[in-house]
Amino acid sequence: MVLFVILGHTPLILLVCLVALLYLTWVELRTEDVQPQVKLWWGLLVLLTHVAGYLALRVWIAFRRRRDGERRPA
Repeated sequence: MVLFVILGHTPLILLVCLVALLYLTWVELRTEDVQPQVKLWWGLLVLLTHVAGYLALRVWIAFRRRRDGERRPA
């Protein structure tokens, strides 16, 4: 989104990629047990920062799942 503001126009391929990343963000977050406000925050981060925001989301989810896996009794 920031790139679109800087360029002044939206290349079609980047718009399609942004929509795909927003969809992938929704798929990842729908199974997570977090507040809706947190899901909205991640969605907005991906919307504004595109790939960097999505990569941060994937790292956060991986860290969260690993941490939750260590807490579960065997």
